[in-house]
Amino acid sequence: MMERPADTTGDHASLLAAIARGEREALRRLYAAESRRLYGIALAILRDPAAAADAVQDAFLRIWSRAGTYDATRGEPRTWLAAIARHVALDAARARGRETPTDDPALGDRPVEEDPVSRLDDAADAARLRACLEGLPEKNRRSIVLAFVDGFSHSQVAARLELPVGTVKAWIRRGLASLRECLAS
Repeated sequence: MMERPADTTGDHASLLAAIARGEREALRRLYAAESRRLYGIALAILRDPAAAADAVQDAFLRIWSRAGTYDATRGEPRTWLAAIARHVALDAARARGRETPTDDPALGDRPVEEDPVSRLDDAADAARLRACLEGLPEKNRRSIVLAFVDGFSHSQVAARLELPVGTVKAWIRRGLASLRECLAS
């Protein structure tokens, strides 16, 4: 018989309250409990182990400084933690996209000229994605944009649209399947 995972909701909420009071031991315990999961989230976004580790470090710095803002009425502690890690990783991914190589050998990078053809491919892909998104029914498009562009969880999208979570999940799933089909053609 499989063991069910322990319910950590109350424990995580109490750890966040202790962190808000400045208790370092609570941060250490939360880190021990959640760092692997948050690393997985960051790694999925950044696809670079070192950058993901940095993102987790930054996420825990934010958790330390913002623990007092956690509101249990707005969601589960683990969801709040995951949102922080996700936003930090997305910020890091955006920042990496804006990095400009220099020709200074002391910095260890080489100048790389952008391939104009790849820029055209990126623009064409963006236009194609936009066209496919516009072809979706409004409910699917809005759910997908809230989830993947605005970074809301399924439950946050459901709350925003005043719909059941299951309905929102179904709309997102069907919308993504339609997008996949449109982009493949």
